Amino acid sequence: METRRALITGAASGIGAACARRLAADGVHVIAVDHDPDGLDALDGVEPVVADLADLDRLADLPTDVDILVNNAGVQQVAPVEQFPPERFSYILRLMLESPFRLIRQTLPHMYGAGWGRVVNISSVHGLRASPFKAAYVAAKHGLEGLSKVVALEGAAHGVTSNCVNPAYVRTPLVTAQLADQAATHGLSEAEVLEKVMLEPVAVKRLIEPAEVAELVALLCGPASASITGSSFVLDGGWTAH
Repeated sequence: METRRALITGAASGIGAACARRLAADGVHVIAVDHDPDGLDALDGVEPVVADLADLDRLADLPTDVDILVNNAGVQQVAPVEQFPPERFSYILRLMLESPFRLIRQTLPHMYGAGWGRVVNISSVHGLRASPFKAAYVAAKHGLEGLSKVVALEGAAHGVTSNCVNPAYVRTPLVTAQLADQAATHGLSEAEVLEKVMLEPVAVKRLIEPAEVAELVALLCGPASASITGSSFVLDGGWTAH
C-alpha cells in the first residue's frame, strides 16, 4: 500500500479522521480534505487540504491522481418534511451526493489508467433504512448507494471496485449534535434520545467507534478486496436484522 494515494473527505474528525489515520498506518499517502483547518492540523502524517466540499465548482481544484477515494463528508438536519428548509435539503444533497459523484468522476480516469482503484463511500444504515425527520440525509444516502453500484459495474473491467460502508450511529461530532436536535424534536432528554431513539433498533446497545469503521474501510482498500464490489457492508449492531 506504500505506493497508493488516497483522498478522504470530511477527514478532520470522526470517521474521516479515523480512516485517514488507519490508511496512513498502512503506508498510504493520505490527502485529508475538510473545511476545518484546525481539525486537519491535528492529524499526523497526512497531506491536509482545506476545501468546502459543497462548492461543486471548486472540486476540480482537488488532486485527481489518487488510487483510493473515500467519500465521507456529511451533515445532518432533523426536521419533519413539511418544516424541512428547502435550501438545507439542497445543501445536503449537494454535499453528500453531488460532491461524491464529481469526485468519483474526476478520479476514475487516473484509476482506469492505472488498472487499479478503490472507491469507498461512507453511507449509513440510513442508506438501507429510513427514519423520520431525516428526509435529506436518507435521500442522499439512498442515492449514494445507487451511485456506488453503478461505479462498481462500470469500473470492474478497469480494476476499480466501489462499495458502501453502512454504520449505525457512530461516536462522532455529527451524532453528538443530533442528540440535542432530536431531544428538541421528540421532547426528550438527550439521554432518552440515545436510549429510546438511537439505540432502540439495534441489538448491540452502544455507539460504534470510528476506528471500527476505519478497519472495514482499510479492508476494502487493501489487496484482499479485488472481488468485493457493488456491495454495502453494514456495521449496524443488528439494526437491519429485524
